[in-house]
Amino acid sequence: RALISAAANRRLRVMFPLVTTVSEFDAARSLVDRELEWCRKNGRPPPSLVEVGVMVEAPALAFSIPDLKGRADFISIGTNDLMQYFFAADRGNARVSDRYDILSAPALRLLKRIRDDADAAGLQVSICGEAAGRPLEAMAFTALGFRRLSMPASGIGPVKRLILSMEVHAVERALSRLMSRNRPSIRDQLTEFAVAEGYAL
Repeated sequence: RALISAAANRRLRVMFPLVTTVSEFDAARSLVDRELEWCRKNGRPPPSLVEVGVMVEAPALAFSIPDLKGRADFISIGTNDLMQYFFAADRGNARVSDRYDILSAPALRLLKRIRDDADAAGLQVSICGEAAGRPLEAMAFTALGFRRLSMPASGIGPVKRLILSMEVHAVERALSRLMSRNRPSIRDQLTEFAVAEGYAL
């Protein structure tokens, strides 16, 4: 209600985190619809536009993107939690941190599947988390087709320099080739490629 009131006559985007099933998102969206109706009934000026989205952090939701068609307006992939659950490894535990690499073939395939499913469902998709603010990972995400990256302010400069220096089609080809090898991590190989091409890592 506070968000809706504060966004009077302006665009409002609401995103729900840690959603596991589509039915959970439906329940959350119905809450927004209920509050919008309350706003109208009580003579309050509503937002000019309301968009409701969901953070994809649970693998169960990651495989349910097609079912969000017509329900959600946008999705954002929360790489920190999604990868932790995907690898069944606490990212803060140094004893298992070597299992937690987003630049592995399985993880990149999952991200590509989400991006493809979002495109097919007509959902705007972004990718966020610490990884989006690192140049090498941002290069891989861009090659997978992501065009909206959310990152800490400190990552904007380095990622922008990297993206301006790279040739996206060449990275797409290299990444596709490396992903087909199913290694635990392709980080070193991707770094070697970027250095050889003169990209600003």
